[in-house]
Amino acid sequence: MKIKEFTPIPQQAERKKTAAYARVSCSKEEMLHSLAAQVSHYSGYIQHHPGWDYAGVYADSALTGTKDSRPEFQRLLADCRAGLIDVVLTKSISRFARNTVTLLETVRELKSLGVDVFFEEQNIHSLSCEGELLLTILAGYAQEESKSVSDNCKWRIRRNFEEGKPYGMKTMLGYRIENGEFTIMEDEAEAVRQIYALYLSGKGVLAIMKTTAAQGLKLSQSGVEYILRNTTYTGDLLLQKTFSSDHITKRKVFNNGELPQFHVEGNHEPIISKATFEAVQVEIARRAANYRPKAKAPPTFYPFTGLIKCGICGAAYRRKHANAGSKYEKIVWICETYNTLGKSSCASQQIPEDILLEKVNEAGGMENIAEIIVPDKFRLTFILKDGTRHETEWRHRSRSESWTEEMKQQAAERTKKGGGRNG
Repeated sequence: MKIKEFTPIPQQAERKKTAAYARVSCSKEEMLHSLAAQVSHYSGYIQHHPGWDYAGVYADSALTGTKDSRPEFQRLLADCRAGLIDVVLTKSISRFARNTVTLLETVRELKSLGVDVFFEEQNIHSLSCEGELLLTILAGYAQEESKSVSDNCKWRIRRNFEEGKPYGMKTMLGYRIENGEFTIMEDEAEAVRQIYALYLSGKGVLAIMKTTAAQGLKLSQSGVEYILRNTTYTGDLLLQKTFSSDHITKRKVFNNGELPQFHVEGNHEPIISKATFEAVQVEIARRAANYRPKAKAPPTFYPFTGLIKCGICGAAYRRKHANAGSKYEKIVWICETYNTLGKSSCASQQIPEDILLEKVNEAGGMENIAEIIVPDKFRLTFILKDGTRHETEWRHRSRSESWTEEMKQQAAERTKKGGGRNG
């Protein structure tokens, strides 16, 4: 029996695909410099580590630590789920997530995927035996620290309110605001005055939107309503109209008596007189009292609902009865922007439904259509479900083509009557 001695070749440790996550809580210049420094640090650190392959640095500038407000964090999770990352480096628990529940849910999901998260300040690996226990304890502290910081900020803001100082106001139509000082921008102020005058003349919000859009000022419905109800235009300030519901989501809610409000009279030069403002509030209340909302019918979905997009402004197309009540009534699909604000806001074109159906059949039928884009007048682009594109053109039917047999019969009878009178 021969016995040979040999030295086994040591197995090399598997290289880890390593990424890093960084976040700053606001977009101030010094914070963005900090974010850039973090990205640079992690890029160099990972690339010089002998056992790691660089998988990128994911960086967010976000106001909160919630997942939904951080697109880069969401991208990081997606890449982890795709198997592109083995290790995630991050500075601290509070940078990764301020909410204990969110933190543990995320770490547990990554653990199930075999992804290790290393928290530098706490020196914790999420895949270690004691990792989750330590994370639970420390995340609780991080969440309380976040609440304490939030409470301090709220206290400072409310003290400013008590002294009649606005917080967070930088710009609004008609004014520019710097260090709490309001300066009237006359062109914009004239637009505000016009909005008040139009409303008192009997115009509705949608009519005001169309008028201002035709003049180059595009406002949403809520934007017009905000202007008509804003006491700031009278030279007064009403402070603490909203507040943050909690320190994690920082969601703004209207103050309906939960917290004190502060009314500062004569704070700045007015754009609207108090008499005009009060007249508008009375008119708003009168219209609201006379409004009888119709019972809401369940939403109706048509074959093209959510399928057609305007190639000019990006809005969706909706179904409409054109020339309703007349003998020329027909069903068309029309751009929401054009329908609401007019052609000054979008130079698109309504399309008869029967022509749409005809062109869809030519493109292979509804079951093959993923999206319809209207790039310009008399043109349609069909995006098919297999990814291919089908371009086509259309034209309005001549009146003789679009007439029904009944309409043709009525026209013939009118012609006969006219001929009899001439004879």
